[in-house]
Formats: sequence, C-alpha cells, structure tokens
Amino acid sequence: MVGFRPADVPPTAAVKFIGAGTAACIADLFTFPLDTAKVRLQIQGEGKGAAASHGTAVRYRGVFGTITTMVRTEGARSLYSGLVAGLQRQMSFASVRIGLYDSVKSFYTKGSDHVGIGSRLLAGCTTGAMAVALAQPTDVVKVRFQAQTSSSGLNRRYHGTMEAYKTIAKEEGIRGLWRGTGPNIARNAIVNCTELVTYDLIKDLLIRNTPLTDDLPCHFTSAFGAGFCTTVIASPVDVVKTRYMNSALGQYSGALNCAIAMVTKEGPLAFYKGFMPSFLRLGSWNVVMFVTYEQLKRAIMAARQNYTTPL
Repeated sequence: MVGFRPADVPPTAAVKFIGAGTAACIADLFTFPLDTAKVRLQIQGEGKGAAASHGTAVRYRGVFGTITTMVRTEGARSLYSGLVAGLQRQMSFASVRIGLYDSVKSFYTKGSDHVGIGSRLLAGCTTGAMAVALAQPTDVVKVRFQAQTSSSGLNRRYHGTMEAYKTIAKEEGIRGLWRGTGPNIARNAIVNCTELVTYDLIKDLLIRNTPLTDDLPCHFTSAFGAGFCTTVIASPVDVVKTRYMNSALGQYSGALNCAIAMVTKEGPLAFYKGFMPSFLRLGSWNVVMFVTYEQLKRAIMAARQNYTTPL
C-alpha cells in the first residue's frame, strides 16, 4: 500500500467496535472507585428514616470523604465492588454506543462529507438506545453491587456476579434485569448526544481553528470538555436511574414516581447528588477512554497495514 500513513488509513467498523469496548474497559479500571463513590452519594438519603431508626446510617461527605469512609469501614476492595459486571457492561455497551457511532452517523448522512448537528444527535440517540437495550442487565447488577455495603456481612444481597443475575431473575423475574431501562435510555440518549457530539464538535473546532492536529493534546482537551458538559446535563437523570435500579421491588411504581419522591423528600438539589464524583469520574473516564480509543484505532490499522504490505 502506497500513499497512506497509518494515521490516514480509515479504521473499519469492526476496529472501532473492538477498540471502543477495550478502551472503555481500560478507562473503567482507572475510574471505577469514583463511580462507586458517585452511586453511594446518589442513593444517600433514600432510606433515611429506616436507617436512622436502627442507627445504621453511614454518612458520606464529598468525593474523597466517601472513598475514605468506604475504605475505613469496608476495606479498599469495596471501591471495586461490581467491577466484573462493570467490565461486562463496557464490552457490550461502549462497543455499541461509541464503536458504532461513526457508522450510524454515516448512515444518516448517506455518506456525505457534510455532517450537521442533527445527524450527530440522531446517531448519538440511536447508538445509546441500542447499547442500553443490549447491556441493561449488566448495569443493574453493577449498580446493585456498588450500592450494597461490604460491612453488612450475611445481610448482603449478592455475593457474586453470576449469583446476582440468577437471584434478580428468580426474585424479580426477567424484567428485573431490565429494571430502569426507561430512565437509562433517557440518560444515555442525553449522555451519548452530549458526550459524543460535544467531543466531535470540540475536536473539529480545535483542528479547524487552532494549531492543534488530530492527536493527543486535541483528544485530551475534547474529552475533558465533553465530560464536563455531559455531567451538567445528565446528572438529574443519572440520579433517578441509579435510585430506581437499586430500589427494592415495589418501592417505586416507576421512574417518574422515583423522581417525584426525591423532590418531595429531599428537594430539587437531590438531582445533583454525587455531582463532583460524577464529573471527576466522567471527565477522567472520557480522557482515558477517548485517548486510548484514538490510539488503539491507529495502532490496529497500522498493524493491519504492516501485515498486508509486501516486503
């Protein structure tokens, strides 16, 4: 092959699919404690009355206060509770919502070089909904593990990932594994549109209007900016999703009922519980994920080119 540098060879859909899932798993390994802290802060206050009456409530304060409290009361391993389900989620979830984004975007624009904001938003909504439909059970199990305290011993709801899938299906039916699909689709439509479209737009603007090229500094800046925008917009839906997926059977009649209960009992600021760990997690996750993803695409395409180039 003559006339193409590795960076210029367009990656195939399969390369993007595999690269997105792998990069997302790597990002999860680095940022999972922040995600666990976010979940604990988001569900705090949900069972205030019952917990307080038994004197068992653990009060979390801030990102690092939550992490410190968890390590002190449950051990360092608690920060990675639900990691197996989390990695299963990323391999099925990120591969679809991020890996197929460019392909779906091209489908909506019929291969045109001109890509408007509408096509980007539509592609983000589409891949986000597809990913949730596929990966929802892994998300439910991940949240359940992150929410349960390791110090509760025999009272823990689940002791293993596969046991959790089986227990939920047995006690709540198959529909239990898809609990919260509605708010999760809404959340991921928002997250995907904001995250991918913002990353896409920031990267395009930086390449066109600054000395930055399609490389590491550009990817880093675009990913961090996308993480902040996404956290601001998606936090309310994310809190409702977490509360609803972690709720006991019959606790809420639906996601809307969960949201109303939050406002009634805790006020509107409850929708932004766990904002700082959400931002730290999403910002750092975006940076690790998108930088790794861009580099993986180039490395895979370079390896394919070297393999197919005759000596």
